[in-house]
Amino acid sequence: MAEMGSKGVTAGKIASNVQKKLTRAQEKVLQKLGKADETKDEQFEQCVQNFNKQLTEGTRLQKDLRTYLASVKAMHEASKKLNECLQEVYEPDWPGRDEASKIAENNDLLWMDYHQKLVDQALLTMDTYLGQFPDIKSRIAKRGRKLVDYDSARHHYESLQTAKKKDEAKIAKAEEELIKAQKVFEEMNVDLQEELPSLWNSRVGFYVNTFQSIAGLEENFHKEMSKLNQNLNDVLISLEKQHGSNTFTVKAQPSDNAPAKGNKSPSPPPDGSPAATPEIRVNHEPEPAGAATPGAALPKSPSQSSLPAVVVETFSATVNGTVESGSGAGRLDLPPGFMFKVQAQHDYTATDTDELQLKAGDVVLVIPFQNPEEQDEGWLMGVKETDWNQHKELEKCRGVFPENFTERVQ
Repeated sequence: MAEMGSKGVTAGKIASNVQKKLTRAQEKVLQKLGKADETKDEQFEQCVQNFNKQLTEGTRLQKDLRTYLASVKAMHEASKKLNECLQEVYEPDWPGRDEASKIAENNDLLWMDYHQKLVDQALLTMDTYLGQFPDIKSRIAKRGRKLVDYDSARHHYESLQTAKKKDEAKIAKAEEELIKAQKVFEEMNVDLQEELPSLWNSRVGFYVNTFQSIAGLEENFHKEMSKLNQNLNDVLISLEKQHGSNTFTVKAQPSDNAPAKGNKSPSPPPDGSPAATPEIRVNHEPEPAGAATPGAALPKSPSQSSLPAVVVETFSATVNGTVESGSGAGRLDLPPGFMFKVQAQHDYTATDTDELQLKAGDVVLVIPFQNPEEQDEGWLMGVKETDWNQHKELEKCRGVFPENFTERVQ
């Protein structure tokens, strides 16, 4: 009996929600046709415009900051590889080897410290700042629905009052529903009227703190990096002084436009013959007179090599752009229109039937909106990868979700 009662409550709630949606839809149609007046609040609408602008700016800043962090990480890796190369070519008996190794180690630590501080003092602050927008956006949408409910109840009450045959019981009930709808709307409206201007004004301080943090961290990083570079330069100068007699000579190749001796331009070497390369000679020992400098042969194209024909064809097709890139457009294991994957960084509780419920770690396959005009700033359309793999049906699985709760992974 308890189970039946529970099902009865659930069924009643579903029926109530369906009725609300129908009533709202009818009210909106009447308002668009000019057959019913609509409650307007220009000041609130301006606050909503400011909110959307602030969300767009914040989302872009978050995206650009993540790009900046990715660039810092890439520069770190490049710098690390360069220092590893220096340590490999630095021979054990050369002076300053230990100092150069220590400088490379400090260089690596400095890059890691810089990246981590950017994450802690800029990116996490950015994520926290943007984290408040989805909830407020949901409440703005809910306020809009409650406003439609209020207008609908008001019109229903007014129609009963002006009817030729008045039913006092119906009028009393309609008045009660009107008061209830007005109370719910005004409570949400008052809260948002206070929060939206406050959030809008907070952007100035947030931008100042964020960019001051980035500028300060970058300034300190370059100061410390400059010291390390100066120390490395001192080590290399010491090496040069000790091995000053073992110099090397580099003879540059004449350019195509500059005439050679005798006002003749050198002809290009025939295919397969030694190329005219710069002469590089280390003066550790005298070079025998008349010794020829070996040249580097020009690399053969795949068609000139001894590779199998199928390899040559694949290489040519790749160069000519005929090999498919492997995007989701032609793959049967991905939904139609698949663009890229994202992974949820935080839990997100859906507030409407068209939204996805996300848990941190969920992978979502992003697809385009059927109607691009329906896409709101900062929101994406997608289907959770687990749902797609299980059902392969977009109609059942797809939904919208806030972009700033996720991070692109593919």
